[in-house]
Amino acid sequence: MAFDGVTIANVVSELKKELMGGRLYKIAQPETDELLLTIKQPDGTRKLLISAEASLPLLYLTKANKPSPMTAPNFCMLLRKHLQNGRITGITQPGLERIVRMDIEHLDEMGDLRKKTLIVEIMGKHSNIIFCDDKDIIIDSIKHISAAVSSLREVLPGKPYFVAATQDKLDALTADYAAFQSALSVRPQPVFKALYGSFTGISPILAQELCYEAGVDGDLPAAALTGSDYGRLYESFSRMAAAVREERFCPNIAYTGDSPVEFCALPLTMYGYGAPQAESSCGSEPGPAGTNPVNAAPSSGDHVVSYDSMSALLEHYYAEKNILTRIRQKSADLRRIVQTALERNVKKYDLQLRQIKDTQKRETYRIYGELLNTYGYSAQPGAKSLQALNYYNNETVTIPLDPTLTAGENARKYFDKYGKMKRTYEALSQLTEEVSMEIQHLESISNALDIALYEEDLAQIKEELTESGYIRRKGGNGRKQKITSKPFHYISSDGFHMYVGKNNFQNDELTFKFATGNDWWFHAKQIPGSHVVVKMGSARELPDRTFEEAARLAAYYSKGRGQEKVEIDYIQKKHVKKPNGAKPGFVVYYTNYSMAIDSDISRIQLVMEE
Repeated sequence: MAFDGVTIANVVSELKKELMGGRLYKIAQPETDELLLTIKQPDGTRKLLISAEASLPLLYLTKANKPSPMTAPNFCMLLRKHLQNGRITGITQPGLERIVRMDIEHLDEMGDLRKKTLIVEIMGKHSNIIFCDDKDIIIDSIKHISAAVSSLREVLPGKPYFVAATQDKLDALTADYAAFQSALSVRPQPVFKALYGSFTGISPILAQELCYEAGVDGDLPAAALTGSDYGRLYESFSRMAAAVREERFCPNIAYTGDSPVEFCALPLTMYGYGAPQAESSCGSEPGPAGTNPVNAAPSSGDHVVSYDSMSALLEHYYAEKNILTRIRQKSADLRRIVQTALERNVKKYDLQLRQIKDTQKRETYRIYGELLNTYGYSAQPGAKSLQALNYYNNETVTIPLDPTLTAGENARKYFDKYGKMKRTYEALSQLTEEVSMEIQHLESISNALDIALYEEDLAQIKEELTESGYIRRKGGNGRKQKITSKPFHYISSDGFHMYVGKNNFQNDELTFKFATGNDWWFHAKQIPGSHVVVKMGSARELPDRTFEEAARLAAYYSKGRGQEKVEIDYIQKKHVKKPNGAKPGFVVYYTNYSMAIDSDISRIQLVMEE
């Protein structure tokens, strides 16, 4: 799943077709390490997303918009100052490096024509967006890299820009047969590793594909290749290089079952893609530009789904992952608050359970006191114990005595111990119940953080933590923050509307304000999770398939997600009650049905929020 040089070449090919000659209409910086450029063309606008996020750097055309901060960051303001209304005159990739250069012409304050370059480096944790003048002197960058951080290259204003030569790799687009054979023969590695270790732009998956096409075992040591092996492998390698030079790409994702395992800008024949790379760039009819996958195979076994553009593939493949990565970063403070409170309450609960365990002998002490009152006359002065018949179970017990006290005094001592332990037990029983409920509440908030997708979802969770006293409300005006987050909305295969609460506030809203008496209600049994409501509408019965799909939603949006089976309780909403004073999301029900089901919701239709 590498964003390799060949993938970059495919993206550059698309950008040249879509953006060349266009004017930079809007420049936004939605995240600290991300740009969203809007480019005006005669036939409409295009949006280019550029992310230098360390764990998920991206570059692709998109139709989606993203909210920007109220105050634009300094880097964004600098780009607006220089590049607003600038015209894109060139989009290039040096060799097969994971670098894209965008040349932009603009008018300066004096009305003179100037040239600037925006350089995007897609290099994992070293990814960056660098703004240079016409002499490749760095004006600024979205990430500043000093000599203390990198000994290879400084990325700071005023420094010259250059590509750091960190690896001695050959250019895959220009290497001839002699260079190809020489590079592989000296590497004491499996063939596929020698391939991507010797040439720029080649990822492990593409190297394995080249070996597969050539009929060479990629796991063989490179030194074991014969002359004919080198010939077939170079032929496959040459076809790949020609396809890149001629911009004959075929973006496709390889699946095993329903799970995407790899993607590539060239056909992955080893996963069942049938089009020979030398004959066709894609081997299927293109779908609507930038939107839909084409040539989709059945969702069983190894298969490949091809896309009409690399941008469409990347947006589909990384959209959810990118959202989750961003929301994880933004929810870090809330997660820390919840985790700290959860750990503190779990420790308190464990201590209280141990203290309750210490009170288990209270009934024994009460019985000792009663037996001493009954049989104490037979105790000898100075005796250390007394044997007596326990009239509760007709068994003889030995009662330890304090030899310095009388039988009556020993009885009072046991009654005092009993009274103290009884009071402790009663107090701890109430406290443990309260702490247990608080742990359940915090675990439900933790689950809500796990399923949150947008900042609006986090705002509602933060409001709940504020009302629960874990976060102090700022400003002192006591006003609640305006919430725009909505529950997930799904459509069952039978056409029924299914709603899933994203947090405890939404769970209460769904169950007690939105749902009506005959609607069906689902929840994972005895584990934190979302409330799922299926609206009955005018229907009298719910089909079995819809019951199962709603149960899968309840399993997926719970802490049981990923388990082979999750037990789900379901009942009509009219039987679900909320106790007085209960915490958000907490309900009780007494007569319900149950089913054990998996948490696979891949075939359930999600209705996108407007």
